[in-house]
Amino acid sequence: MKNMQQMMKQAQQMQEKIQKQMAELSVEGSAGGGMVTVRMSGLKQVLEVKIESEAVSSGDIEMLQDLVLAAFTEASRKVDEAMAGQIGGLTGGLGIPGLM
Repeated sequence: MKNMQQMMKQAQQMQEKIQKQMAELSVEGSAGGGMVTVRMSGLKQVLEVKIESEAVSSGDIEMLQDLVLAAFTEASRKVDEAMAGQIGGLTGGLGIPGLM
């Protein structure tokens, strides 16, 4: 029973460490050759959106919407990859079910 409590405590510490690292992480996703850039935290909070004037001056709202969506999607994917790397590094590649 004591061994199980110790394992649970270690799992909680690992989770807290991952959350702290992810909160400190910042990634960027871009689209349209950099016309739209989204900066996102490891907790998937959008920190910044940059839109170059060329993307707006064309007047093509649908294209701009697609570029914003693509940049957001890329940033989100990068966060997922970083999280998988963090978990893999902490678990030593044990392949624990339920963890990326």
